[in-house]
Amino acid sequence: MNPKLFDTAEIQDFLKESCGYNQEEGNPRVKEIVHRILSDLFKTIEDLNITPDEYWAGIAYLNQLGQSQEAALLSPGLGIDRYLDLRMNAIDEALGVEGRTERMIEGPLYVAGAPVEKGYARLDDGSDKNGHLLLMHGVVYGADGNPLPNAQVEVWHANTKGFYSHFDPTGEQQPFNMRRTIITDDQGRYKFRSILPAGYGCPPDGPTQQLLNQLGRHGNRPAHLHFFISADGHRKLTTQINIDGDPYVNDDFAFAVHDDLVPPVTEVTDEARMKEENMEAPFAEIEFDFHLTALVDGKDNQAVERPRLVG
Repeated sequence: MNPKLFDTAEIQDFLKESCGYNQEEGNPRVKEIVHRILSDLFKTIEDLNITPDEYWAGIAYLNQLGQSQEAALLSPGLGIDRYLDLRMNAIDEALGVEGRTERMIEGPLYVAGAPVEKGYARLDDGSDKNGHLLLMHGVVYGADGNPLPNAQVEVWHANTKGFYSHFDPTGEQQPFNMRRTIITDDQGRYKFRSILPAGYGCPPDGPTQQLLNQLGRHGNRPAHLHFFISADGHRKLTTQINIDGDPYVNDDFAFAVHDDLVPPVTEVTDEARMKEENMEAPFAEIEFDFHLTALVDGKDNQAVERPRLVG
């Protein structure tokens, strides 16, 4: 039996009361959001005939999610982070903003305060002996199409085990390993040496993977590198570069792959080139240019404020 109560005046008045609409105190925006979420939940309970057992199983899951600190992992896994990107893309289209590098989700593993280098940086500390050398370089272009000197390129990525410094459960990585901020040179160029990262999967026993299992989905990401790109007078770009050839590059559980963000990876074995780049062994090379866009009415309408770890 499934009684229909949602549309009654009693339940609608109850929703308004529970969200504080009959109180002058409080935050009107929070009331509006909570009212919508609670209304949708009540309607879902009614439409799907959700039982008390199912509801309380959901509450227990949310408690587990919080205790595991995986909410920021589940969010991209359910496509919410990418949906926010798509909404910002639609806003750009409506504003006529064109020519930018594709934005892509930030993910939960950024750490503020990485060491700053000018033009070139080495990201890894040499401790990951399984790493294949990587050289990545390119130019940051401004809204006028010209190279941008003194642009800020923040980059971070995982090691060959798929772990990030500051979040590595093995404790093997030093702070800010494979994390740097590079200031472009007078020709707008950046370059860094590192190792090719590995993809990773959600913790197999964690709540994110538990839910994905119920959905019949895997929790794996392809190998990738994260970037924040910023410069005076321009909007901050959040994006990722995915490693071509990774088995999950077309099947990312976080929906964070775009064809324009999968540049070719070239293997360099020429000894003269290795010497030129101060590489002691053959290396992978990625060349990628970033294109920024101007502020909108003097404001950065794509910068996102969210809790982030400070190293």
